[in-house]
Amino acid sequence: MQIADRLASIPFSGIRKILEAVDDLERKGRDVIRLEIGRPDFDTPAHIKAAAADALAAGKVHYSSNYGILELREAITRKLSKENGLSYDASSEVIVTSGAVEAVAITMMGLLNPGDEILIPDPYWVSYGPCAQMAGAIPISVPSRFADGFYPRIEDIEARITSKTRMLVINSPHNPTGAVYGKDILDKLARLAIKHNLYVLSDEIYERIIYDGNEHISIGALPNMRERTITINGMSKIYSMTGWRLGYVAAEKSVIEALVRIRQNTTACATTFAQWGGLEALNGSQEESTNMVAEFERRRNFLFAALQKIPGLQVVKPGGAFYFLVSVEELMQPAEQVAMYLLEEAGVAVVPGTAFGNYGEGLLRISYANSYQNLVLAAARMCAALEKCHAIS
Repeated sequence: MQIADRLASIPFSGIRKILEAVDDLERKGRDVIRLEIGRPDFDTPAHIKAAAADALAAGKVHYSSNYGILELREAITRKLSKENGLSYDASSEVIVTSGAVEAVAITMMGLLNPGDEILIPDPYWVSYGPCAQMAGAIPISVPSRFADGFYPRIEDIEARITSKTRMLVINSPHNPTGAVYGKDILDKLARLAIKHNLYVLSDEIYERIIYDGNEHISIGALPNMRERTITINGMSKIYSMTGWRLGYVAAEKSVIEALVRIRQNTTACATTFAQWGGLEALNGSQEESTNMVAEFERRRNFLFAALQKIPGLQVVKPGGAFYFLVSVEELMQPAEQVAMYLLEEAGVAVVPGTAFGNYGEGLLRISYANSYQNLVLAAARMCAALEKCHAIS
């Protein structure tokens, strides 16, 4: 039996090899500090869990609208208006999705035709390229370089625009680099999108995990950008709800009408009682989320100082999210080899940058979504392992 041709160019996730190696070591009793996982290590706040449990107990267990429960869509539009300067109609311009990844997938499937090109700053989150390819489109990598703080150059983007280019992806704060796009670069990207009549997919899932007084700006709120911007967000990161699978997509009505037709024939709706938990997440106390971000910043500050002292590593201080994308080019070894060495020698799991696109060679993603104490231990282990490596070489 043959598999579909569309899967021929879609590999398994580049993170898979590390995950399998970690699982193997842990089965053998090895202690591994996991800095490869892209999820908060905190529990979902209790009041959110209670709201979902109440909904479950109340029998809210049946299909919701394909768009999601209206109460949650209304809360989303209030949030977008207050925090992002975005105005959408709750009844027709928002879909609650089964995680932000579904929002990305249905956006690409709904707006891209076979052969269309989509520009993606690279390195990038692992699902952008495959989602584009499954839609029949062609992902075009735009380099974002360590030397530039991982901000793409506008001239590099424009040089890759052709008659087939239809969409530009923006992810800020960025996974895996931690870069936060300020107004200057967003203004330039907006002008470029308008000039070349491009859709902009703006993935803002890390918007509140941001440091150093940086400001999150939604590109859809800039002049003349509403009609061409698809804003994607969700509950997974800021409320530590990764397993709840709650995201959302907001765009003008004609776009949402296209996307919901895909929704009707795939997942139908997000889990209904989970949506009531999502409503409480937006409407309830934000104290635990605020505290979580403060703890992430404390961890980032420690790890930034620690990584700078480790031989062979170069590091850019991230402005948001919870990752470092570290250069290991001074080690003169492939990033995959360095990652496996750190796992086997130091018992620290990190991900080679090649998992995140075409421009990840010589880079490692290190997540600080682990306890402060484990980060202290991991830094000491990595330092000892790489000092040993230098001594041997």
